[in-house]
Amino acid sequence: MKKSIIFAMGLIMSILITNGVSVIRDGRKLDELRKSVLRLHILAESDSEYDQSLKLKVRDALLESNIFEDAESLESAERIAGEKLNQIEETAEKVLRENGCNLPVTAEIADVEFDVRTYGDITMPAGVYRALRVKIGSAQGKNWWCVMYPPLCIPAACDVEENKPAEELFDENELDIMYNPKKYEVRFAVWDKIKEILNK
Repeated sequence: MKKSIIFAMGLIMSILITNGVSVIRDGRKLDELRKSVLRLHILAESDSEYDQSLKLKVRDALLESNIFEDAESLESAERIAGEKLNQIEETAEKVLRENGCNLPVTAEIADVEFDVRTYGDITMPAGVYRALRVKIGSAQGKNWWCVMYPPLCIPAACDVEENKPAEELFDENELDIMYNPKKYEVRFAVWDKIKEILNK
């Protein structure tokens, strides 16, 4: 009887240790993914059909402007975006004025908390990411997002045909996270909770 209890306890400890190692390993993968992208986040004035259509027109204009065409790294993408904030605001406001809207636009580089977001086959896990955030008016409406660097604004969403496939932009671990999100849900939740407790 004692041998079976010892065996059971040993098995449980082995499972806990193995799972703990998996949580840490995958949590580090998640942190690397979060730190490897710059996202574009456009917030509409409201959820009205008109304001949402303006948001998409602003999106199209910004994507067509090829903001990050010269970016060779995440750092250079963020630097370029920071240098072009005024140009980004002017581009967005020009679109609004052409459509009879006088709302102001503000653009900033910020750490933004995102929920889980899925675009086509790609799922970006929840968490804090660096983002170029463009706010139209009071920015109380539904938002639109994509990954600006590496350039992953999905062609189907924004008619950008020259984008590279995700396989050329992310490593194997990052791709597995984005293509198989359910596989990591529990481990990522545990990892984020551990970090939250340690950072208190």
